[in-house]
Amino acid sequence: MPLDLADYEAKAREAVKVFWGNRAAAVQKQQELGRSDQGERAGVTSGKNMDGFLALIQDVIRGNGLTDAHMMVGRKVLTLPGFFRPTKLWDLLIINNGRLVAALELKSQVGPSFGNNFNNRTEEALGTAVDLWTAYREGAFGEAPRPYVGWLMLVEDAPGSRSPVRDSSPHFDVFPDFKNASYLERYNILCRKLTQERLYTTATVMASPRTAADSGDFTDLSELTSLKTFITSFAGHIAAEAARS
Repeated sequence: MPLDLADYEAKAREAVKVFWGNRAAAVQKQQELGRSDQGERAGVTSGKNMDGFLALIQDVIRGNGLTDAHMMVGRKVLTLPGFFRPTKLWDLLIINNGRLVAALELKSQVGPSFGNNFNNRTEEALGTAVDLWTAYREGAFGEAPRPYVGWLMLVEDAPGSRSPVRDSSPHFDVFPDFKNASYLERYNILCRKLTQERLYTTATVMASPRTAADSGDFTDLSELTSLKTFITSFAGHIAAEAARS
């Protein structure tokens, strides 16, 4: 039986429209209320920017036979135990028959502070993965197959994220693939390495300009880190869990 990819390209474009539309609406509302939480931070703190991607993922789950699984999206039920910290709050959890099927993180970054935010996102992604897999090794989720652990990042496609960046490392050279790499390229490298090191089942980066509020346009950076790879890998994992059930 073929995998159901839930018409992911069309739904991803709708999700991108939701992302930019929600950001713009949040900024406008804050400005109308005269609050200090304005500009880029107002768009970040609105809290619903990635809801379109959550809807797409839920469609993939249903379309591949896991209709009875519990899809946790409410903040109160998104917590998993950690090893280096007591708990971690995820963006989406899938539980089936008491088994952790999948844990997903959906993140975004909009300029202008690409540099600081890239470093923060990198440290967050690494720490989250190491914490989860160590907890898994120590039996925090019971005896069960490895869960699908996904990381999806939407980055603003802008001059600031596309321009080459120089680094200063006075004692030892940085790795060649990072030299003069833009922040979008660095996210692509990050996602590739997160996947190759098996820290995440799939890690994906999408680039989208602000003008995509009407078109929903986005760009993949490579095949390995593409949305298609994310969706097909996730759909396969869900279908396997459905067959196991």
